[in-house]
Amino acid sequence: MEEAMAGCSVAGGACSTVANSSGAHVYLNRTQGGCVLFHAAREAGAELKEISWGFGPESDYRVILTVCSSTDPPTWVSLQDKYEQRVHVPNMTSLRIDNLTPGDSGQYRARISFTGGKEFNMNFHLTVYAPVPLPQIWVTSSSITAGWCNVTLECRAQGAMEDLKVTWESKGLPEELEQRGTPGPAPNSWTLDLSLPLSQPNPRLTCVLSNPLDQKTATTDLGAICVPADSHAVTGPGLLAHLLRAVIAVLFFLGAGLCLWKTRDKKQKMEPGRGAGLQEEHRDHHGGIHWAELSR
Repeated sequence: MEEAMAGCSVAGGACSTVANSSGAHVYLNRTQGGCVLFHAAREAGAELKEISWGFGPESDYRVILTVCSSTDPPTWVSLQDKYEQRVHVPNMTSLRIDNLTPGDSGQYRARISFTGGKEFNMNFHLTVYAPVPLPQIWVTSSSITAGWCNVTLECRAQGAMEDLKVTWESKGLPEELEQRGTPGPAPNSWTLDLSLPLSQPNPRLTCVLSNPLDQKTATTDLGAICVPADSHAVTGPGLLAHLLRAVIAVLFFLGAGLCLWKTRDKKQKMEPGRGAGLQEEHRDHHGGIHWAELSR
């Protein structure tokens, strides 16, 4: 029996062919916007008569189209509005679907008819994954007690969260911390509680979001979060208070210096004036100067 074909190139991307097969069942994973190529098996020496391609579970199975020969065009049976612009038949035993969406996920079946009345069914189980969104790490709470930093982190992402797995990876911590799980329908974040020794230098924590085909990461430096209370670092309201005190001190010294400068300048101007006054007091009525005493 032949395996799923290994690749089909189309505009805007290529169809990968990594598939797991088990008997007459083939399992394929694809990314939204890509394409998939189904290839039906044929027995050696048997003459192929017709292949019908269908979609859906047993309770709601529908034939999409039938192919009677490699030269005649396929005959549409149902779901033409959904697939006509995206489905191609490269040859009698192959079917390709382009521009995949998550709604294309499900079971496809090739019903192969041979001359002589013999039939064979082959099932393709397709899962189409949306691209993994870019995560972000949020610090929801943090406290420092007795040399330990207690912090709660959340890994958040926007968009579809189903089929995603979250993994916490650490670097610089005493031991690797991992949390794996699939979120429920309501929450869109994963929470991690940690207690770290303050003596641990520069620990880093990474949140990894992934599905079977893709992954995205976000990293945070816990050293910037776990700052001891007696640290010299000043932030927030404390930093504003320090700045105000510094400005007041500078203004005080500037004002004091200005006052001293004005006082000294005034004294220098007054002393020559007193000398001039002495000169006027000793003038006679005829404008002559008997004597003058100048002093500084």
